[in-house]
Parts: sequence; C-alpha cells; structure tokens
Amino acid sequence: MSYKYKITLFTPTYNRAYTMTRLYNSIQRQTFRDFEWIIIDDGSTDNTESLVNSWTNDNNDFEIRYFKVPNGGKCRATNKGVQLAQGEIFFTIDSDDYLTDDACEKINNWMESIRGMDDFCGIVANRGQTPTSTRNTTWRDNKDTPWYNKPYRDATFLERYEYASEYPIDGERAEVFWTEVFKKYPYPEFEGENFLTPCVSWNRMAHDGYKIRVFEDIIWIWEYLDDGLTIKGANNRFLNNPKGHFLAQKEIMEFLNYPLPRKLKMYYTFYCDFSKLLTKREIAEYLDAPVLWIGFCSLVHNLKHIFDRKK
Repeated sequence: MSYKYKITLFTPTYNRAYTMTRLYNSIQRQTFRDFEWIIIDDGSTDNTESLVNSWTNDNNDFEIRYFKVPNGGKCRATNKGVQLAQGEIFFTIDSDDYLTDDACEKINNWMESIRGMDDFCGIVANRGQTPTSTRNTTWRDNKDTPWYNKPYRDATFLERYEYASEYPIDGERAEVFWTEVFKKYPYPEFEGENFLTPCVSWNRMAHDGYKIRVFEDIIWIWEYLDDGLTIKGANNRFLNNPKGHFLAQKEIMEFLNYPLPRKLKMYYTFYCDFSKLLTKREIAEYLDAPVLWIGFCSLVHNLKHIFDRKK
C-alpha cells in the first residue's frame, strides 16, 4: 500500500486543552518533516476543538487532521486513528506530553533499520522526565547485560514481563509501529467499557511472532498529571472495565504459559478484587477458568477472613 506521509503522529485527547500547546510546539520543532498529525478528540467538553482549529490556521508545513468522537476511551480512539492514518509509520503521543525535537528523525532512521524484516512490527524508544533522564532500566551502559555498548536490543513485547525475561523492558516506553501491521491488531471493544490496557494488541503481535527493536534514546518527555489516567488509579479503571481487564490478564497467562500454581495465584487475586461485583461463574467465564477453581479461591478467601478475625 502506498502512503501519503512517512509518519502519522497520533494523539487521542480528552479535556487537555490546557496542556496540549506544549505538544503542538514540540511537533512544530521536529527536524524531520514528512509527517501528519491526527488528533482524535474523545468527547472533550473544554476548548480543545477551538484550540486545534486555531493551529490549522497557522502557517505549518504539516497537515493537522482533527476528529471529534463520543467519549469511548483511548483504545477506541486508537482504532479509529490507525484506520485514518496516511503515514507508513504510526506513532501515538499522549496529549499531556511532548516530543524531543529529533523524535521523528530518529523514528524514521530506526524504522529504516528494520525495513524488509517481515518479523518486526516496529521499534520502541524511551520516555524520560527530561531529554537526558529516565526512570526506566537501561542496558546499554550496564556491563552485566548482553546489550552493553550496543545501539539497540531486539526483543518482543512479552519481554516486558519479569516472568518472560531476565531483563524485562520496564517502565513507560514510546511504541512505534508499521501502520499495516498495527491495522491487523485492533483493540477489542466492549460495550459499556472505555478502558483497555494497550498491551493487549502488543502481546498478540508478540505471540504471533513479531519482534521489536528497542532503543534507549529518549524521544518522549512525560510527567504524571493530577487528572491523568495513572493518578486516577489503576484499580478503579480495572474494576469499572472488567471484561477488558480479564481479557488482558487471561492472554498474558496463556501467552507466557503460566504453570498451575501461578494461574491459581492469579485466579485468587481476581476473585478477591471482583467478588463484590461479579459472581463466581462470571469470574470463571471472563478468565476462561473452571468454576471449581474459582470456588476454591472463594473458599480460601473466606477461610482467610475467619482466620484473620480470630487473631
């Protein structure tokens, strides 16, 4: 398929007008110019639309494409964004963060390094609190790792998990994909739910044999905001979106081939978290687990409460 641009920068946003100008300015400063910027406004009630409209009137040499949709969550917005993309490369950047000036230039060079390698779906770069500092683990400067003094690490997305790798790819990263590959892995959508961890599609790519090339250079500057998804708390997001949460965890368990003790530990955790919201049969159904095992988790949970009360 032929594409109009090399890169599609994609930003899903919800009520971020107060901070998006910083991202816009960083996009204006990019040293590589063959890109478009797609913004999916996920039902904002602030002045996001008028702000973006003002940018489209600026004398920019890149196209800004703005679409407003009913609030449905980041993954629904991403599904729409990747279908609209006119760039060969698809890169999601959050509306409350911003890019280093050479982010697109590095992305283009890195993706060229895997061109023609059909078993690669994309690259992963680093996020940092500044252009030179990150909380994430680095390997290039660690003599104890196989990647000491090497420019990149080839891996899969499943190597983000400690159970899968001695050197997990931890923290928040910048994920970049070939658009054609990403289109094959849309995020599942569940009626009444508006949150799904992005790892679902990434893990499916890895399970199907796709690799990633991981670079340690920081191209994305980020911070936690008081009204951001992380600050709002993962537990509430998961409790309010059980089908998506269960699907993600069930597939991790399957793809990493958890042994029975680890499966039972996960089942027990899910029962404790959701026993007041879902029946044992629903929990078993969402996890694709035997009802008897969830019943066993219920028994252990009740016995533990009895034991704790007697202390």
